[in-house]
Amino acid sequence: MLTLLDKRLWFPDPTLALTEPDGLLAVGGDLSPERLLLAYHMGIFPWFDQSQPLLWWSPDPRAVLEPDALYVSRSLAKLARRGLYRLTINIAFEQVIRACRQLRETREGTWITPGIEQAYCRLHQQGHAHSVEVWQGEQLVAGLYGIGLGKLFCGESMFHRVDNGSKLAMLGLCRHLHRHGGELIDCQLPNPHLMSLGVTSWPRSRFLHKLKELQQQSLAQGCWQPDELTL
Repeated sequence: MLTLLDKRLWFPDPTLALTEPDGLLAVGGDLSPERLLLAYHMGIFPWFDQSQPLLWWSPDPRAVLEPDALYVSRSLAKLARRGLYRLTINIAFEQVIRACRQLRETREGTWITPGIEQAYCRLHQQGHAHSVEVWQGEQLVAGLYGIGLGKLFCGESMFHRVDNGSKLAMLGLCRHLHRHGGELIDCQLPNPHLMSLGVTSWPRSRFLHKLKELQQQSLAQGCWQPDELTL
């Protein structure tokens, strides 16, 4: 049964999510930082477009990636070694999320509405949302963003304007997390592109158990400080 949320700060148990469409749990509520953080702590995320009400999901299975399990092709490894691009973390969060929104608006539409963009920028300002940027000179050519929960990173979206740019951002994120003790990246919904990168599918029950464990643990100090990334 689909739950209708009101102004109260709560969510139903994720295991009550619908099987069709897979993972749809609740509708309504708001995009306040408090509600968003509660959602992520419970294994729930928002996903909707501008023609829909606010929808909340917790699918089964869940797409996840262990940072040291990223598949690095020969071409990607070669690209990383060439040093054509510079990678940074938390230098240009607003530019990254705006680029993610604009890129998808020109294609198939996007769930990154202006309200979502503003909400995640607030989470970034509070130290909860983070970005990885890929630069060619002074031009931002790729990036990704998501939410940090202890040793878990909840990936939200990525973009690229150069070939393999988003894969380079993912490589930077994985290696950075691995160096700082990160153990898991939540990729939400499996798809062929993600699976080609080494993403696997976990039963929701396994993911929720690991989420409860990892969000109570801390990364090494300085993980999310704005800085350059080394590959």
